[in-house]
Amino acid sequence: MADKKKSGLMPMIHSVIGIAIMLLFPLLPISLPQVTPTGMEVLGIFIGTLYLWTTVDPLWSSILCIFAIGVSSYAPMAGVLSAAFGAPVVVQMMFMMIFTGALVEEKITLYIGRWFLTRKVMEGRPWVFTFVIALGCCIMSFVMAAPFAPIFLFWPIMYGVFQQLGISRNDKYAKLMVILVVFGALLGFPVPPYASNGLALLSNYRNIAANAGSDVVLNDAMYLVCTLLLAVIILAVTILFCKFVFRPDVSKLKELKVADLNKNPLPPMTLRQKILSGAFCVYVLFMLLPSWVPQLPGMAFLSANSLGLCVGFVAILSAVLIQGEPVLKFGRVMTTQFAWPSFFICLTAILIGNVLTAENTGISAFLNTILSPIFSGMNTVTFIIVMMVLLMVLTNLCNSLVIGMIMQPVILNFCMTNGINAAPIVTLSIFFVLSCAMVTPAASPFAAMMFGNKDWLDAKDIYKYCAIIVLLELVLVLVLGIPMTNIFMG
Repeated sequence: MADKKKSGLMPMIHSVIGIAIMLLFPLLPISLPQVTPTGMEVLGIFIGTLYLWTTVDPLWSSILCIFAIGVSSYAPMAGVLSAAFGAPVVVQMMFMMIFTGALVEEKITLYIGRWFLTRKVMEGRPWVFTFVIALGCCIMSFVMAAPFAPIFLFWPIMYGVFQQLGISRNDKYAKLMVILVVFGALLGFPVPPYASNGLALLSNYRNIAANAGSDVVLNDAMYLVCTLLLAVIILAVTILFCKFVFRPDVSKLKELKVADLNKNPLPPMTLRQKILSGAFCVYVLFMLLPSWVPQLPGMAFLSANSLGLCVGFVAILSAVLIQGEPVLKFGRVMTTQFAWPSFFICLTAILIGNVLTAENTGISAFLNTILSPIFSGMNTVTFIIVMMVLLMVLTNLCNSLVIGMIMQPVILNFCMTNGINAAPIVTLSIFFVLSCAMVTPAASPFAAMMFGNKDWLDAKDIYKYCAIIVLLELVLVLVLGIPMTNIFMG
């Protein structure tokens, strides 16, 4: 009973602390160069929000953040609400989450997962099995534009495999596999430039670059190809590292048979499932074609209307009826599959990212004042190395999307000062800041899911294995990512 009271009391205590940070931070007797009184208010709201995101429900803390900005001296509430909910990228993100939620609602993800699990090449090859599962998580995260679906799908599948083969939670392989499911999903997360956090960061950089008078060209199709290829290579090398360095016992997996996994085959896909799957493929194609073949007729129209394209697909799929029901069951998706906490975290991160970089806060000027001497005189490679290390550290202490947005003005300033093409550095920073957010619960909701998985993981195991995996990813991003982004995005 005492434990229940304590567990119920702690969220209240954390809430009070977070609100106190928001209210009291501007009153601290500190002076930050270039930061205005409004900027101090915004910093207090930002720090308090990060604390609340880490300790309590992200949904209500995101709504509180929006309210706090609206009653601050930054802007009137009407302007803040308009900026938060009226931003085109937020609308696109919302309808994209509805679209992908429909795929989950109609269990299309099960067919994707079953396909990966039933490849004959995995029989008797434990590390091929491991790679295929992790790759499946990566591809699903890319296709669904969210790591939640593959994590929720593949974790229970792996538990069943562990139980079938007699692998316990104390086995090193079980711990690594549960972590690799999340890592694979995180690697696929930043890949789609048309959805979720990748879209948010790309759009944010385009906005601040346009405001600064920089003519930045970020080709969405080349971004997708580059980041997807980099993700698969990093995943393959990480699996090899686990095999030869961590060296878990995988002898039991040699007994795994595809026939055992396929004892209960899925029924043939229904017409509704086929239409939804086909429509999603067409939507992705429409998003990428203007970047691939801009000279074709109609490409200018698709490019000009890319932000609203998903709205049209959702509208059409909601209107087409099969057996008296719409192909996309809008109401059911919104109540059962729409990830409201994730939506509000992204919405709030986009809002606060714009607020932090607004001219009347002075925070961007402060960052440039502090960081410019550090980066002054650096060559491009050294700057990228230092930037990636900073992103790795900061994103595992705070929310990855916000950290990515905060550091983008620094990247822009360095590139404009030195006459450097920003596209390769921006691409690498977006990919890395989102994919390495797994060492602490504050890094991302997906890292928090690992720390909440007490049945299979202890916190010490997560810190140990994830820290090593992220350091390996840093090395691979620097060694492989720099030349690859220069080739594809240069």
